[in-house]
Amino acid sequence: MAKRARAVRWGVPVAAVAVVAAAVGTGPVIAAVRSDPSLPDRTAEQLLADVARTWQNGRMPQMSGTIVETASLGLPALPGLSGLSGPGGSSGASPTSLLSGSHQLKIWYAGEDRFRLMLPGEMSETDLVADGGTVWLWNSAANKATRLTVPAAPEGGHGGGHGGGHGSAFPMRPGAASPFATPEQAARQALQAAGTDTAISVGDVVTVAGRAAYQLVLTPKSGDSLIKDVRVALDGEKLMPLRVQVYTKGAAEPVFEVGFESLSFTAPAPENFSFTPPPGAKVEQGTATPPPDHRPEALAEAHDRGRVVGSGWDSVLVTSLPDVPAQDVPARQQDGKGRDGMDVTALLDGLKGAATPVSGEWGSGRLLRTKVVSILITDDGRLLAGAVTPEALYRAAGVKG
Repeated sequence: MAKRARAVRWGVPVAAVAVVAAAVGTGPVIAAVRSDPSLPDRTAEQLLADVARTWQNGRMPQMSGTIVETASLGLPALPGLSGLSGPGGSSGASPTSLLSGSHQLKIWYAGEDRFRLMLPGEMSETDLVADGGTVWLWNSAANKATRLTVPAAPEGGHGGGHGGGHGSAFPMRPGAASPFATPEQAARQALQAAGTDTAISVGDVVTVAGRAAYQLVLTPKSGDSLIKDVRVALDGEKLMPLRVQVYTKGAAEPVFEVGFESLSFTAPAPENFSFTPPPGAKVEQGTATPPPDHRPEALAEAHDRGRVVGSGWDSVLVTSLPDVPAQDVPARQQDGKGRDGMDVTALLDGLKGAATPVSGEWGSGRLLRTKVVSILITDDGRLLAGAVTPEALYRAAGVKG
């Protein structure tokens, strides 16, 4: 597992409703400079094989740069999302704030156990700094530094780092330091999800962060998918993902993209990995082990009622709406809010208010459509969501599970 836990692998942004996160205004800020850079011709099969070998090797080049994420998912303004905090309680980008606008992440990477991630916020920043066996999470807004203990590798597992025995090269849970997706993580998810229902081709050579890049284009074959294509830009020399863009049908600009704005494949200066809590800062001890309910699919898992209807691009997530009596809800949720401050009750009410009444052989409910996701809340207490047409949701609603 160590080789799969790279320093630049985090989860995709959490969607406005936890169960919507499984589905995938403003224009992109990572402009692809169209030019005619010279790269050897590669077929899609050759590029996929090259990328697989690069990932199997497991060695990422030393680098520093700035990643920009831009999203315009078309979700309406909803109650229940105010007051959400960023990583570590910071005032930086929270998971739901990444659903619109542009956000920045700076990275310095010298090895599996020597890296720094910096997430700027408004008049604040959150840093994750790893230097050998020492890992710090710094939240300037709260003036708090947390020294993180990395759990040991499981019995028979592989140690991470350079013989440090840390259990994994990057033991942080998705979202611990940043709710960002990175080009590497987004590319892995896109390529792993591409199956027989996907046409894969090579697009025009583009320039990203000043570097010539191949472009793999993943096109769903399904007519029910709202996704037109996913474009993965691969560095022409390093074959490392530089940018991932998601386009929906009928849209000229990507609804989501994450990519390098600047990038240098040189060794970062050692001082980038040195951290000492400033005088007066609150210092705590923490662990890198994730709480089990912090993943985007946590709502469905927590109620043990979530299931997926369909497969590939046509996947529809079906889950029951929360209906646990207040006296049975844990204390931290008795106010109707989740761990990140999301007011679930107000959010669901807002979704229903923004949706349109619909009915059919499957029953009745309310439908909310955006550029990239369709959400159906049925009158019998179910929520269905997917990057699919409403007709696909209706079919899924008619499937008895």
